Amino acid sequence: MALFHDVRYRALFYQCLVVVLVAALAWSMFTTASHNLAKQDIATGFGYLSRQAGFVISEAAITYEPSDTVARALLVGIANTVKVSLLAAILGTLLGLLVGIGRMSRNPLLQRLMLVYIEVLRNVPLLLYLLFWYALVINVLPPVRAALEIAPHIYLSNSGLAIPGVSFVDGSAAPLAAIAVGLVIAFIVYRIALRRRLACGRSNYGGIIALAAAIAPLFLVWLLYGISLNWDIPQQGRFRLSGGLQVRPEFVALLFGLALNVSANVAEIVRAGIQAINKGQWEASIALGLSRGHTLRLIILPQALRIMIPPLTNIYLTVFKNSSLAIAIGYPDLVMVSNTIMNQTGQAMETIALFMAVYLGLSITISLFMNWYNARIALKER
Repeated sequence: MALFHDVRYRALFYQCLVVVLVAALAWSMFTTASHNLAKQDIATGFGYLSRQAGFVISEAAITYEPSDTVARALLVGIANTVKVSLLAAILGTLLGLLVGIGRMSRNPLLQRLMLVYIEVLRNVPLLLYLLFWYALVINVLPPVRAALEIAPHIYLSNSGLAIPGVSFVDGSAAPLAAIAVGLVIAFIVYRIALRRRLACGRSNYGGIIALAAAIAPLFLVWLLYGISLNWDIPQQGRFRLSGGLQVRPEFVALLFGLALNVSANVAEIVRAGIQAINKGQWEASIALGLSRGHTLRLIILPQALRIMIPPLTNIYLTVFKNSSLAIAIGYPDLVMVSNTIMNQTGQAMETIALFMAVYLGLSITISLFMNWYNARIALKER
C-alpha cells in the first residue's frame, strides 16, 4: 500500500484503469454490433482484408495492382496520406518561417503584405482553397493534346506534370542504403565541425567535409558494385501522357492547399516566438557587432524555437488530419480508398475502425516525437 500513497504511482494506476475501462467498453460495443450484424446475415470480421481488391488506384506511393489484396490497397491509402501530409508540413514550415520573419520586417510594405497573406489564408476554409487550386489547375492549364513542353521531355497540362523518371537497374536497396548512411555521417561530421568552429572562432570547412562524407558511401557502392540507371521518358499522346513520372493535379492541389494553410499558421507562431524573446538579446547582439541577420539566426531563433515547438505540434497534427479533405478533389488518400473498400465489401464498421486507428497512430507518433524533441531542447535548470 505504500506505493499507492506515492502520487506518481497513483496517477499511473488511474491512467491504466481508465485505459482498461475504455478498451473493455469498446470491445463490448464491437461484440454487440458483430452479434446483431450476424443475426442479419451481414459479414463481420477482418477476413475481407485478404481478398482481392479489384479496383484501380489512380496514384500510389508504393507499387499496387488491382489484383493485390484489400490490405495492400489500404496500405497504399496510408502511404499516400503520409506522403502528401509530410511534404505539406515541410514546405509549409519553410514558407511559414520566411513569412513570419517578413512579418517582423522593418519595411512597412513587406510587413503589410505578409499580414495580408496570413489573414487571407487563415480566415478562408481549407476546403475552398483545395477546390480553388484544383479548379485552377484543371481550367487554366492546356489539355493533353496541347501540353506545354516547358523543358526537354517535361510536359505540363491539365492532367498534371510529366517528368523523366529514373530507377536502378539492379535494385535500389544498396544505393538507397548508401545515401542514408552518407546523410547520417554528414550530419554528425557537420555538428562536430560546427562545435569546433564555435570553439576556435574560425572556419574549418565543415560544410565541404560534410558534403564529401555524404557522397563517399554512394561513391564506394558505385566502385564496388556499379550503379546502372534506367530512364523512363514521358511520351505525349493524343489523350494522355504515358511514361515518366506523373505528378497529378489532385496531388498538386492538395499539396498547395495544405502547405499554404500550414504556412500561415506557422508564420504566426514564428512571429509570436520572436516577439517573446527579450529585446535585450537584440541589443546585446548589436553591441557585440553582430548583424541583424546573424542575430536572428544565431541568437533569437534558437531561443524562440523552445517557445514554438508546442504550438507547432498542434499544427503538424492538424495537417495530417486535414489531409482527409482530399476526397473532395479525388486524391486517393486513406479515406477515399476506405470508402471504395466499404462500397465493395459492405463492411463499413471494420473499415472505419481501421482508418480511425491509423489516424490515431499517426497522431500519437507525431506527438511522441515532438514531445521528445521539446524535452531535448528545453532549458535544464542546474
